[in-house]
This record gives sequence, structure tokens and C-alpha cells, in this order.
Amino acid sequence: MDLPSEKPLKIHLVNSTESPEFTHLTQSLTRSSIIGLDAEWKPIRGQTHQPTFPTVSLLQLACQLGHDSDESETFLLDLHSVPLPSIWELLRETFVSPDILKLGFKFKQDLVYLSSTFCLQGCDPGFDKVEPYLDITSIYYQMQHKQQGRKGPKETKSLATICKEVLGISLSKELQCSDWSHRPLTEEQKTYAATDAHCLLKIFSVFQDNIVKKGNSSNDMVELHSSGVNLGLKEILEKHDIDDKIIRIKYSEASHIFQATVSSENCQRIAEVDVAVSRTSSRNTMPMNESLLKIVRKYGEKILLRESDRKPKAARKKAKKHSSLVAVTREKQLDNTGDWQGPPPWDLSLGGDGCPKFLCDVMIEGLAKHLRCVGVDAAIPSSKKPESRELLDQAYREQRVLLTRDAKLLRHQYLIKNQIYRVKNLLKNEQLLEVIETFQLQINEDQLMSRCTKCNGRFIQKPLTTEEAVEAAKGFQRIPDCLFNKNLEFWQCMECNQLYWEGTQYHNAVQKFIDVCKLNE
Repeated sequence: MDLPSEKPLKIHLVNSTESPEFTHLTQSLTRSSIIGLDAEWKPIRGQTHQPTFPTVSLLQLACQLGHDSDESETFLLDLHSVPLPSIWELLRETFVSPDILKLGFKFKQDLVYLSSTFCLQGCDPGFDKVEPYLDITSIYYQMQHKQQGRKGPKETKSLATICKEVLGISLSKELQCSDWSHRPLTEEQKTYAATDAHCLLKIFSVFQDNIVKKGNSSNDMVELHSSGVNLGLKEILEKHDIDDKIIRIKYSEASHIFQATVSSENCQRIAEVDVAVSRTSSRNTMPMNESLLKIVRKYGEKILLRESDRKPKAARKKAKKHSSLVAVTREKQLDNTGDWQGPPPWDLSLGGDGCPKFLCDVMIEGLAKHLRCVGVDAAIPSSKKPESRELLDQAYREQRVLLTRDAKLLRHQYLIKNQIYRVKNLLKNEQLLEVIETFQLQINEDQLMSRCTKCNGRFIQKPLTTEEAVEAAKGFQRIPDCLFNKNLEFWQCMECNQLYWEGTQYHNAVQKFIDVCKLNE
């Protein structure tokens, strides 16, 4: 689909190196400082033989033409039709050209598959690097950080979600798993593939505008050696710290001046040197402008493929078998050290108040509610996705025992001695009994439902009448009309002000925990 308020995408299908479209692609690459990259392949399903990577069928390159222009063109490089050795060098140079910022969305996987595809056609060693590079996910999180004044969320966002939030468009992903090896490609497939690459340019444009507007592009960045611009070629070559782009610019200027004043024989020699310089400094591309260069220097990344990245996961299983056995052994050792040693921090001998207090990590928040239902102080982490250090700090600060299912946390026992316990059972009722037995908690019927299950707060000492409860609930909580004539007692949490009453749910819950805790026996 076309992006809203935009001209229709200029899409060029390149299926031959002899075609005008291929010539147009090579010319566009020399004029582009930013390109969006994406790839399409047919997924491998039901594979029973030695595993291989999928074969990439299509490589999309969305080229932004010129520095300050919104003009762009998108090329669909048909890897089923074009002989791969004929374009291998062109793509290698493009991927590492310092004059072109490459944009992608989790492009490392695409690069792995692309490299494998070219290697199978004799283009060994394929591709191993993309630099300078910027992932659209990183750009999105940078914009979130600027808007919200905090760290960006850690959860993974899809490209469709990012497009919706940043550009206000709905990016259809219906054709993502279509058969990209089938030829000819449908018009819908061409538009889908082109849009996926082109939207990367649009998202970066929004990011670039934000940087310029806020003046952030000049903060904490390494300045270009602008002093070199006014130097002559001789002085340029004598300096060791001058940027390579300035060398190429100055050489080009000197070459043109010299050719205008010497014989044709000398011109030929100059041309030969010019070709050599061109080859040693990638393609004869247009250098980035200063604004873009600053962004690249501050936010730029690179993709590097290691040898292990070139092997399919299933092929690496044997190599990982030994390390897996070591991990299992380590896990068993951690299980053995997870047995409670005591005494807990609330123990009277340690100066505690004798009241058990727990902190349940996010994996066992259900256990926290069960503990509250039987009257035990059970907190949950302060943040939704806490780091290990946050959990340990909270447990130590509030003198709680940290209850967890994560064996890795046991490695930190030396930091807070006798304040971590690994719960072994999976079901909440069994976890509750395990904690009661392990810590020898005294549970009686009077304690049941004496804490707020919502926030862990204690209830007020004296129950409220219906009239008092209605007044307390104004603008906060609605009390069902059917309760007004039942002469019920209401209890309010002193922390969050939540109101509770002794209705059917209350009595059912009390009976449930009488049975779970075997209080009748």
C-alpha cells in the first residue's frame, strides 16, 4: 500500500544486469546517502534433511536520492533471475560504504540468509558486515526516550506497530509468508516488498527531523574535520587524521584541474590513478552531509556476522550438547542449594518483629495473592520487569524473603544471606503449602482474608456500615445496589482504600483456604 499523503512509490524490478533498471540502480546508489534494506524468502517447513538457511528470493533497496530531497526510488533485486556473481561486488561495496547509511528492521537475520544464498552460488564468503547501519527498532526507542524522558520499553515491537505509531499508517503483513520463489511476482507482492523497505526511510526521516528540531545533532558528537576542507591536496595527504571523504573530494577537484592543463597522455595516467583511488575507497559515491554524518557518529551501529552465525541452529546442536549438559548439572546444583537454611530476617533472635514478610517475583505473583488471602504479608516487585539487582535491593531494604522460581537468582545468595528461597512446586495451592511448611507459618481461620489482595495493605480495625461504605466509595468504587438491604459489614484497605464485603465470594474464598491449608484437620 502507498503511504498516506505521498506520491505513488517508484518501484523498479531488476531482473537482469543488462536492463535499464539495473543501470538506474547503480546510478541511484552513487547518489544515495541513505538506503532502506529488506529481503524476502520462502520459509522452509517440514525439513528432515541436514538443515540449511532459506534461499533469499528478493532484496529490496529503497534509495533516498540527494541530501535534502524527499525523492526516493525503490528497487526490487530479483535474486532468482539475476546471476548472483554479477552483483556480489556491488552489494558488498554498498553494505560497507562509509558514504551510505543502511537502514533495516532486524536485518541481521536477512544478512545471514543473504550471505548463505550467495555462497551457494560460488560467491564465497558471502557478506559479513553492514556498516554504518541503524536499526529501525533503535530509532523507535530513541524517539520514545526523547518523548517520555525515560528508557524505551524492552518488549519487541513489530515493524507494523512502529509504522502505526510513528507514521500513522497500517502496514499489512498478509503477504509476508507468501511464496516469494514463484515467478512472476504479483503486483501485490511488489508493492508489499517495496513498502516494507520504503517505510524505513520515512521513519528515519521523522527521527532526523526530531534531532534537527531539538538541536540534538550538535550535542556530544564528534565534529567532522572541517578544517581539512580548506586545505590543498598536498596538505591533505600529509595529515594523518583527515577524513577519507575529504581526501576523495580534494583528489577529485585536483584531478579535474590537472586534466584541464595537461596533455591527453597525462590525462590517461590521471584517469588510471582515479580508477585506483575509486577502487580503494569503495564506489564513487556522494559523501554524507555534515548533519547526517553527526547522526551516524552518535547513533550508528554495525552488523558483523561471526562464523557461528553462518551455521543453522540445528547444525549447532551437537556443539552445544556438552554445554547443555553442564547447564543441566549447574541447574541441579542450584536446586540443591535452594533448600531453606534460615533463620529468616524477621526472626526475633535477629531483632525482627516475628511477622513473616515475602517478596514474590513476577513468575509467581499468583502465590503472592494466595499468601495475602491467608493473612501473610506478600509484596510484589516495584516495577513490572525488574532486573535481578532491583529484586535483591527491595528484599534487603524491606527485610523480606525473596520467593522465586528463577534458579539464576540463587547465585546472588551471598548478597542477601537467608533472604532467597526457590519455590519448587508449579501450582499455586501447592506453592502456598510449600511456603507454609518451609517457613513454619502459623495460619488460623481468623487470619483468612485479612489483607487486601490488590495491594497487600491491612484493613481498618473496625468494619463500616453500608452508609459509611457508600460515602467512602464516592468517586472511587461502585457498590452494587443489591447489597443495600443485606445488612453487610464492609472493610476498607488502609493503603489503597479498596472496599470489601462479606458476600458469597468472601465465604467461598474463606472455605477454599480452610481446605487448602487443612485448618479443619
